Amino acid sequence: MDSVTQIVLGAAVGEAVLGKKIGNKAMVLGAIAGTIPDLDVIANYFTDTVSALEIHRGFTHSIVFAVVFGLLFGWLLSLWDKRATLKQWFWFWFLCFITHPLLDAHTTWGTQFFWPFDLRLAYKNIFVIDPLYTLPFLVFLILAMLQKRGSVKRRRFNNLGLIVSSTYMLLTLILKGITYSKFESALKKQNIAYAALETKPSPLNAILWTANVETEGAFLIGDYSFFDTKPIQFSSHPKNHDALGDFAEEDKVKRLIKITKGWYTVSEREDGVYLNDLRFGMISVDPNSEKFAFSFLIEKKENEVTVTEEEKDTREARKLFSDLWTRIKGN
Repeated sequence: MDSVTQIVLGAAVGEAVLGKKIGNKAMVLGAIAGTIPDLDVIANYFTDTVSALEIHRGFTHSIVFAVVFGLLFGWLLSLWDKRATLKQWFWFWFLCFITHPLLDAHTTWGTQFFWPFDLRLAYKNIFVIDPLYTLPFLVFLILAMLQKRGSVKRRRFNNLGLIVSSTYMLLTLILKGITYSKFESALKKQNIAYAALETKPSPLNAILWTANVETEGAFLIGDYSFFDTKPIQFSSHPKNHDALGDFAEEDKVKRLIKITKGWYTVSEREDGVYLNDLRFGMISVDPNSEKFAFSFLIEKKENEVTVTEEEKDTREARKLFSDLWTRIKGN
């Protein structure tokens, strides 16, 4: 999830664990703990694109990290603040650290929760930024902050934030199940044979959902809003995997393909060959668009293969938000 959501979650968990003992410091430290796992983005400045993608939401989003660094930070804080025991400080940091990847596991990218095992949890039932999840959570947290330390109202407001956000998360799982069956039914009615089907919510909401469908030579992409009245339509995007040519045997390209879980197409443009990661959809609601959220330029420079992520165009993002609102309201 986005950093604001993780800060709110960390603060709420911190308050629930040690708020009664250390007051607002529990929220402040919890908010800090909520951002620490995302420090893995520093890898972007020290390594290549593919390696950074492999590191992202890996070790720092695992049980191992939560236990090891929970003990380390717990021990350090127990030396500084004697109002809580070493055991209590450990549980504070452990729970703040572990809830971060548990939340991220519901997004499309997911988390390598069981690191070092190569198993990524990705339920794909909520977008990384969802105001309906974050804003109510934030409101209850602020209301809790305004109450006296240890008061019933403070605990009640904080718990309400955790309950409301968790309830919404459960709702998105139910919505995912409903939309999945809608896409299945549409594929059956249109006599489309497919090998795999994945669904995910579109940006900023849980009303409009998109589906990636793997067929023999192409991927189909469709969308469905709960306000739709017309049948679901699918657009076809040829896999074009052969266009990789000799690049397909390069280590970096193989690792990039592994990251996409096989959900990728290849585009040939004037400036080179691009690998498009389909898992995160397109920067457009136009079914015929070929502007994907994540595309990587693959080229050979001085006998070395390089992979470079295509830069985002902010103008396209602004247009997407406008078009998205129109599409959410139904077809």
